[in-house]
Amino acid sequence: MKKLTSIGRMSYLDRRLLAYCHDIFMAGLSFVLSLYLRVGEDFMAYLPSFWPGLFIFSATAAISYRVFGMNSGVWRYASLRDLLAVMRAVTATILVFLLCMFMITRLELLPRSMPIINWFVLVVMLGGPRLIYRLLKDRRIASILETNARDRIPVLLVGAADEAELFIRAMQNDREAAYRVVGILDDKGGRVGREIHGVKILGQCSDLADVVSELAAGGDRPRRLILTRPRHKLDGATLGELVERCEALNLMLARLPDLTEFKDAVADGGVTVRPIVIEDLLGRPQVALDKGAIGGLVSGKVVLVTGAGGTIGAELTRQIAGLSPKSMILVDNGEFNLYSIDLELRESFPDVAFRAVLADVRDRARMLQIFREEQPELVFHAAALKHVPMVELNPIEGVMTNVLGTRNVADAATASGCLAMVLISTDKAISPTNVMGATKRAAECYCQALDLLHTGGQRQRTRFLTVRFGNVLGSTGSVVPLFSRQLRAGGPLTVTHPDVCRYFMTVREAVELVLQATAYGMRGSTAHADEQRGRIFVLDMGQPVKIVDLARQMIRLAGLRPDKDIRIVFTGLRPGEKLFEEMFDAAEPPERTEAEGVLVASPRAVDFAILRRAIDELEAAAQTADHARVLGLLAHIVPDYSRQDGQGIVAAGGAMGGKAPLPH
Repeated sequence: MKKLTSIGRMSYLDRRLLAYCHDIFMAGLSFVLSLYLRVGEDFMAYLPSFWPGLFIFSATAAISYRVFGMNSGVWRYASLRDLLAVMRAVTATILVFLLCMFMITRLELLPRSMPIINWFVLVVMLGGPRLIYRLLKDRRIASILETNARDRIPVLLVGAADEAELFIRAMQNDREAAYRVVGILDDKGGRVGREIHGVKILGQCSDLADVVSELAAGGDRPRRLILTRPRHKLDGATLGELVERCEALNLMLARLPDLTEFKDAVADGGVTVRPIVIEDLLGRPQVALDKGAIGGLVSGKVVLVTGAGGTIGAELTRQIAGLSPKSMILVDNGEFNLYSIDLELRESFPDVAFRAVLADVRDRARMLQIFREEQPELVFHAAALKHVPMVELNPIEGVMTNVLGTRNVADAATASGCLAMVLISTDKAISPTNVMGATKRAAECYCQALDLLHTGGQRQRTRFLTVRFGNVLGSTGSVVPLFSRQLRAGGPLTVTHPDVCRYFMTVREAVELVLQATAYGMRGSTAHADEQRGRIFVLDMGQPVKIVDLARQMIRLAGLRPDKDIRIVFTGLRPGEKLFEEMFDAAEPPERTEAEGVLVASPRAVDFAILRRAIDELEAAAQTADHARVLGLLAHIVPDYSRQDGQGIVAAGGAMGGKAPLPH
């Protein structure tokens, strides 16, 4: 890293003392020049009163400078406001000097016009060096006219690309800008020492601590570190390290909006940096979406979404509505959530026809009626009970919604001749240890069996696609809203176990990949159809994240210190929870697809007739509230389901009395 000059390495107090001495010296010098300008060759005649006057004037100026805070500004950012401070201090100096001289000499020993001359001379001698120094640094006159340079927040940028150039230019051109850029960090070492609009590239990201120390020594300590790279280029691991370094240096971490949004902001006359959020720390690379295939999947079609008011369902409706469907049917059993998403969509997409239907997927007759009336071509089934502990406490409700509700929607899709139904599934369906995961796996089995079903020697028209992924940040029941609420309450943050890990992605990315997987699956239905049927599409979730690490990062992003300002408490695994989630079963060897970000699992074949009879039995047991039989039948349908009783894992298959499991 290029070192600053010897003056730059001075401490801030040394710089202020040097400036203070300079200004006192200028006061004395201005007194001499003013007297000479007034009397010329008769200067020597005034020597008896000159020395007392010089001493009184210099002492008065020294006091005035302190009283009016004239040296609190940084010369590097001298502006009109600093010039006004100079004028106030000089005026006070002249007035107090006149009062002192009147009391001592009745103003008889010095020319009475001299103070007026002295006022102008001292203003020039104090303001001139400041403005010249600013001009030499900025190389532009406009910066002198800034009135709020001292109030601007000093910031350090990371990245020396187009975004940094736009931001610096916007800050320099906006007189009311909130920030002033004091330096840049860039990982391309060859750029260190170069400048962008007069702002120097001081080092690489690894030099952060040294750069902050150097800037602080020069009186320009940054208060924020702003990332200029686009969000999709932020590496999660690197970003996590920066969060920790900023915590140690007491820096706030923020980022610029993406380049297209930033250009719009500049054009509109305002730029707002954004805080780093937990989604940024995932650091997932941006997936190249096949927008042509996704658009062709939806455009001009009637689309029905169940669970349209939930986190995934609502995002599905937003993205689908932007792809020009013929119409959309929004199905949800929650009145307020349905009202909210319907209102939002009608305002955002006035050209799309929407119908909000208040209905429960558990009502078979209602589902058949809706499908018969609306004749949807594509169905996205997102309605489900997803909260593991809650479903564990209410297993019959989980079965009614997740298994029987899925069956009702799938049968209605078949009866109305839909092109495809897409089931939104979860990683908890793999080797489930809880009712929620087991019910979702049973729903997967039913849709897989339907997709593989032959009717009259031919495949049925409707395709049944299953898309499986892990946790979605910010969704209902997610740990992130819980941590946010606990942070607002002052902590502690509760984590079940130090080693518990989960897969995470953002809701936007999850839905994009659901659409990508659906488009790929439907394209595969025309070529090698038999090979594609019954497969489960699994979104590439990247690497699992430790929940305790997520908690620590959220604390740091809130500007607090883990285990000091906010405690983390381990509460123990809840019923049905596992330390680690899986995306594939051992019997489902994963394969990559042509669709980026989408993997495919080989089907585990289930006989449809046997499965349908088992689900009919499950429905009868659920309607009679036979808790034990419901769990036993669920274990019969999902043989690898094993439940936890708080003391460990208990095999659930024994509840069937030795009855053989379904073939897989």
